[in-house]
Amino acid sequence: MNRENAQFLIKKKDYHIIFVNSPFCGTCKVAKRMLDYIEDTMDQDKFYELNATLAPDLMQKYAIKSVPCLIVFKNGEPIDRLYAFHSVPYLLKEIGPYIV
Repeated sequence: MNRENAQFLIKKKDYHIIFVNSPFCGTCKVAKRMLDYIEDTMDQDKFYELNATLAPDLMQKYAIKSVPCLIVFKNGEPIDRLYAFHSVPYLLKEIGPYIV
C-alpha cells in the first residue's frame, strides 16, 4: 500500500489495521509471518501493509516511534498501537476485538 492509499483508508469509518514496517527490519519480517498466519487461519485479509520508508509524513503525523507497528484506526483516528509482537496468541488477544 502506498502513502495515498493509506491516507484514504485511514479516513474510512470501519476499523482498519495498518502494519507499518520496513524492508530492512528483521523483526518486521517475523511479525509479517505472524500476521500472514492469522490471515490464513481466518481466510480473509485483515491487515494493510505500509512501508515506513515511503511514508515518513505518516510516521510523524501518527507518532509511530518504531517498526514493526500495528496501528488501529477508526473514523480516521488512531485508537490503538502495538509494537510488541510476542506470539500469534498474544497478537490475537490484543487485536482480536478489531478483526472479528
